[in-house]
Amino acid sequence: MDLAPGETRSVSVDIPFSYLAYYDEETASECILDGKYVFSVGSSSADLPHKVAVKYDSATDIGGNPCFPGWYADPEGIVYGDTVFIYPTRSLPFKEQTAMDCFSTTDLIHWTKHENIISTEDVKWACGAMWAPAVLEKDGKYYLFFGANDVHEGEIGGIGVAVSDKPAGPFKDLLGRPLINEIVNEAQPIDQFVFKDKDGSYYMYYGGWGHCNMVRLADDFKSLVPFPDGSLYKEVTPKDYTEGPFMLVKDGKYYFMWSEGDWTKDDYRVAYAIADSPFGPFERVGTILESDPEIGTGAGHHSVIRSPKTDKYYIVYHRHPLGATDGNDRVICVDELHFDSNGRIRPVKMTFTGVPATKF
Repeated sequence: MDLAPGETRSVSVDIPFSYLAYYDEETASECILDGKYVFSVGSSSADLPHKVAVKYDSATDIGGNPCFPGWYADPEGIVYGDTVFIYPTRSLPFKEQTAMDCFSTTDLIHWTKHENIISTEDVKWACGAMWAPAVLEKDGKYYLFFGANDVHEGEIGGIGVAVSDKPAGPFKDLLGRPLINEIVNEAQPIDQFVFKDKDGSYYMYYGGWGHCNMVRLADDFKSLVPFPDGSLYKEVTPKDYTEGPFMLVKDGKYYFMWSEGDWTKDDYRVAYAIADSPFGPFERVGTILESDPEIGTGAGHHSVIRSPKTDKYYIVYHRHPLGATDGNDRVICVDELHFDSNGRIRPVKMTFTGVPATKF
């Protein structure tokens, strides 16, 4: 841009500072305002105009947080082939959460948005919000589990399942009814996570209201299968659990993670346990993700992805931008997840810059 003598302008861009290949260090200064990087450039000398170049460098292999625009939360990240997909909740007022989008990338830098992959029009029993998806692929089909209707005792709602021929949908209701409708062990049927264990069994962890249940799924995901003792539900609630369970199997250990606190408040955070079995017991080890007054607040409801090419792990989560006053003002971020020599998870350092380009 060209500036007349004494003229000052502000330039606001939605990309991280690391993308700016050049700016004039004498007259330009940077700051962060409302989640955007703002560069104030100007001159005080009468013998100018002064020229300041602000240039986007597409070769810079660093992403940014949030990794894509919009109010989203509860992200489920998964790797399908060489592509990462993130399936989040639309973080809107409850009655407006009637559809879902997803996002895909092959490098964690450049994201493609896939809109309206499922909506309440596709799930006739879902008369209220849909949120907190969980996904997986089986036998060439893509399954999306979701919570709907904020169900209470005696109401219709809970955890549903939809299916598609493509990871970006469109998804259609598999059952025509909830997979889990009832309140068991005081756990509201929401915030499900599904994973395939080493023996081929499919398990689901779920639950709000401070309680977490575990169930085993039939191979067609249309029903529950009893455990060897004949029960359908096992409570596995760890200390301080609120919601958002997630399971990671690494080096023969089961890393069970969950969110604590109030999702609208600064005390929202992620904790974890390590067990030798998918059934636990899950003894709380510590907190791995929490508010940082310099970066963002209310960080939680996460998932974890791994690059098979680099063996690096990444945590996908939501947080409130600094200064946010609306509980729904949540954005999706990706940062690196590290383990120490004893296999414990190191506390996550949230960033604005995000992660370097990575292949999957």
